[in-house]
Amino acid sequence: MRISLALTVLLLSSAAGMGTAWAQSVPVITEADLERARREQPNITDQDLERARQKYRAPTEAELSAAPVPVQPNIDSLPQPQTNALIDLEALAKGYSAQSDAMAQAQGLATGPGLFVFISLSMPQATLRRLVDQAARAQASVFIRGLAGGSLRTTVAQVQGLIGQRQVAVQIDPQAFDRFDIERVPSFVLVRDGTRPVSCASGLCAPPEGFLRTTGDVSLDYALEYMQRGSPQFAKDASGFLRRIKGQGN
Repeated sequence: MRISLALTVLLLSSAAGMGTAWAQSVPVITEADLERARREQPNITDQDLERARQKYRAPTEAELSAAPVPVQPNIDSLPQPQTNALIDLEALAKGYSAQSDAMAQAQGLATGPGLFVFISLSMPQATLRRLVDQAARAQASVFIRGLAGGSLRTTVAQVQGLIGQRQVAVQIDPQAFDRFDIERVPSFVLVRDGTRPVSCASGLCAPPEGFLRTTGDVSLDYALEYMQRGSPQFAKDASGFLRRIKGQGN
């Protein structure tokens, strides 16, 4: 302490001699400050240390030896999906690309006319095959709400069995059901040529005056003829799809 005090005095003297004022004060620590710090410091006893060792002890050699050793899962032993036929993804891709324009209509409704068939894979097979066949000839899009049994593989297998070699777009699109307020299947939607989309809860929808919807266990050509008779303003759009179904071209 004497050396430090002497050095401080020397520095203060030198600074005064050079005309520089030193205003920094040195804190003074008293015996009372030291005593107060000692009282505030926690007192850790041997009992405290022993309790901490018991609470947070390291595992023993016996406990480490008894612990299960993680093993690598055997992926080959997992259950494999069963199917009797291979899925022809190439045929599905061809059907998808062949109807890309119709799919764009269903999503954006910026052009028309458009014809959409809403089905469920739980419907009778004879009805499904007839509708898919007519949709392929009419160049219409087919929509299902979700996966059959919650399985994509099962859904693809069923869809492939329906479309065979036909070029038809089959889409899983629950929003399309909401877009046209489809509550029952089969349902048929005809969108007029030149319909422009409007905003709705599903994103973009056709305005009510821009499309017709009919529901019932009928063929696609019967639904179109019904629309023609009931709404003459849609007759031209319906007739184009009817000619395709009957093999009379566009």
